[in-house]
Amino acid sequence: MTTLEIVTKEIVDLHDFFTEWFNGTADRDQLEPRFLSRLHEDVHFIPPEGQVMTGAVLKEGFARGYGSNSEFRIQIRDVDVRYERENLVLATYTEWQTGATLSANANNARITTVLMEMTTPVTWLHIQETWLPENVRAAGSFDF
Repeated sequence: MTTLEIVTKEIVDLHDFFTEWFNGTADRDQLEPRFLSRLHEDVHFIPPEGQVMTGAVLKEGFARGYGSNSEFRIQIRDVDVRYERENLVLATYTEWQTGATLSANANNARITTVLMEMTTPVTWLHIQETWLPENVRAAGSFDF
């Protein structure tokens, strides 16, 4: 597999898990093996609102959110490997959400930049999300 294929699969698989988790269709014992184990111990996640979240904060939030939103869906688009050096990859992708009850807009879209270490499994080191502009979101499809 190419780096792009590996990174795309990792991103899509993880976000598929997020959908299952918040829909309540994933087994509760899967939070660690399918998500938390992929995060570096010093991971930082910065959502579009700008606060910095650690792995511990993510764990708490996900534990509380299990089964909280049966209508939630995510679609990943536009995965691009922007930089690759040794075992580190910087990638971008757009994440389209529908039924997102905890967001200001239930239908929303963001661009994400992620720094990954190409280990087995892939390790997520840093994640930064930014809202896509309204005109881009308005032109996109939420039929998924």
